[in-house]
Amino acid sequence: MRTAICTVFIVCGFVAPAAAQQAPPATIPVGVVKAEHKSIEKTLDFVGRVEAVNRVEIRARVQGFLEAVLFKEGDPIKEGDALYRIEKGLFQAAVEQAEGALVRSKASKTLTEAQLARAEDLLAKNAGTTVARDQAFAADEQAKGQILSDEASLQTAKINLGYTDIVAPVSGRIGRTNITKGNVVGPDSGPLTVVVSQEPMYVTFPVSQRDFLRSREEAHQIDLKAIKAKLRFADGKTYDQTGQINFVDVTVDRATDTVLVRATFPNPAGGLIDGQLVRVTLESGTPQEMVVVPQSALIADQEGVYVFVVEDGKAVVKRIKPGGESGTDAVVQEGLSGNEQVIVEGLQGVRPGIPVKASPLTTLKRS
Repeated sequence: MRTAICTVFIVCGFVAPAAAQQAPPATIPVGVVKAEHKSIEKTLDFVGRVEAVNRVEIRARVQGFLEAVLFKEGDPIKEGDALYRIEKGLFQAAVEQAEGALVRSKASKTLTEAQLARAEDLLAKNAGTTVARDQAFAADEQAKGQILSDEASLQTAKINLGYTDIVAPVSGRIGRTNITKGNVVGPDSGPLTVVVSQEPMYVTFPVSQRDFLRSREEAHQIDLKAIKAKLRFADGKTYDQTGQINFVDVTVDRATDTVLVRATFPNPAGGLIDGQLVRVTLESGTPQEMVVVPQSALIADQEGVYVFVVEDGKAVVKRIKPGGESGTDAVVQEGLSGNEQVIVEGLQGVRPGIPVKASPLTTLKRS
């Protein structure tokens, strides 16, 4: 009798776990949103860098003591504004010295002109020689050449004197000064500071050969002037100005196999800074009917991007090919046909094939 009871317990011990393993998984509640068809402008995303239209390194063109720094670092400046002043004394003296040399050469020219005229007059009266006339002519030509040389020296001295006042060659915003008052500066001192223009700004970005060739095939369908360029900053905020493509490079970068493209953007408030890294989105301006889903539904793994959809009360994986963003939605190029019930809430407990209870979400904001 005792043996029979033990046998019953042993059998029950094996049967109970087996029955527990065969129990169906619990149904998980999830929130779903229908994949919608939406009129979307065709877009391409790139990584770009902001560049000033004019970026000028300010350098000293003559050597001397830096007498004054005449700007405040970081301030906006206008073309022609004074930036630095180099001590003028030696350069002013060089101008006066050149002026004196020019006066002397002009006086010599007056004398040689008179001597040439006298030699020619004597020769005409057979009272002088041809040699004397030729010597007088040569002396007069030398005096003329000396005047030209002294005039050039005076002009050079005046130019060098002008270089002691260093002014802004372009309008824009000025950086910090690398050399302060009292130091000796010269052509070998390197940049004293940098001036970058502010309005407008360039944004350059590399385009892969694949995208470039595809755009050339579609060029007859798309007006380049209709392509709008938009920017997004590192914090995700969108720049409030729209740009336009104004240049496509004529060569391919052999290291990256890309073509450099440039767009021009207005910069009235100075929001774009030279050297800044941004995301560039190109919109063709020709709307196309595309499928969109909330970005919160996207899941990425080593194989790519996918979403969970509800089919016959179960969670099913759908591999998709994203095609950019449209506000809070993600554009789906491949993988969904529209009207699928896409899971956006409760994804933590969802596994492929697990039963789910779908509840449409009506409070999810979509743009």
